[in-house]
Amino acid sequence: MNKVRFAKLLAVASAFIFLSAEPGLCRVQSGEPASVDTPKVFSPAPPKRDSLPANDFSGFDYTDEQKAEIDQIRKDTKSQIDVVAKDQKLTADQRDAMILGYTRMEYGRIYTVLTPVQRREVQQRIRVRRVADEAAKKKQVPRN
Repeated sequence: MNKVRFAKLLAVASAFIFLSAEPGLCRVQSGEPASVDTPKVFSPAPPKRDSLPANDFSGFDYTDEQKAEIDQIRKDTKSQIDVVAKDQKLTADQRDAMILGYTRMEYGRIYTVLTPVQRREVQQRIRVRRVADEAAKKKQVPRN
C-alpha cells in the first residue's frame, strides 16, 4: 500500500516538474499567446536545489492578503519537505527530486497569488537569469 502511495506521489511530482520546466505550457493556460520556441535539450540530472532562484519573488509590495497566502503556501511546502527529508526509505537522489518538485510546486502556487504586473516582472527576471546562465555556460565550454 505504501509503495502504491509513494508511486502516485512520485508520478505527480515528476509530472509537475515536467510541466513547470517548459514555460510555454503555462502561457497557453493563462490566455497569453504562446510563441514558437526552439526545442530545448534537458540534461538527465535534475538541477540542484541551490540552483533555484531565491529572489524572483523578492522586492514586491505585497498586499496583506498576498502575504498571508504566501506565508501559508511556504508553511505547507515546508511541512511536506520535512516529511520527505525524514523518509528513510528514499535514496538521496529520490529525496532531492521530491524536494525539488515540492519547491517548484511552491513557486507555481506563489506565482498564482501575484497580480498580472507582478507576474510580468517575475517572467522578465526569469528570462534575464536564463540568458545569464546560458552565457555563463558558453564561457565554460572547453576548447580543443
